[in-house]
Amino acid sequence: MTFEEYVSSRGPALIRLARLLTGDEHRAEDLTQDVLARAYVHWRRIARADRPDVYVRRMLVNANNSWWRRRASRELATADFAERPQRGDLGGETADRDAMWRLVLGLPERQRAVLVLRYYEDLDDATIAQILDCSPVTVRTHAMRALAHLRERCDLPTTNGSRP
Repeated sequence: MTFEEYVSSRGPALIRLARLLTGDEHRAEDLTQDVLARAYVHWRRIARADRPDVYVRRMLVNANNSWWRRRASRELATADFAERPQRGDLGGETADRDAMWRLVLGLPERQRAVLVLRYYEDLDDATIAQILDCSPVTVRTHAMRALAHLRERCDLPTTNGSRP
């Protein structure tokens, strides 16, 4: 598979993954572009790998983590989004989804990455472990802790159907 074919087929999914990891559409596009530019330089080696998509996703997750570590790129988080167009009454379901997404964005990087890769990208624990360079047990631990935090903050039912 050529680099151009890969980007044509997987580009939108990579941008979606980056958007879910960063929580910002513009930052996601920049992050994806940076990662694909680096992948292009090494594409022959990446394409020879068993699963090039896992390799590029790992690059995306690592680039997102590195961006947050750099002191110069810190941004202030704000509760309201002034640049967002106002649409009137959003409705209960949309407001709940937005509130949940804000909680997901507040999770630690690894926990958020695990949830995004598992529930939005529909990847299994072994693949997520490859992307995050950890064990499948660590993936399950991050998922368990992230879901427990979200349940606690949203007062959601636990897995057995009862409330905490």
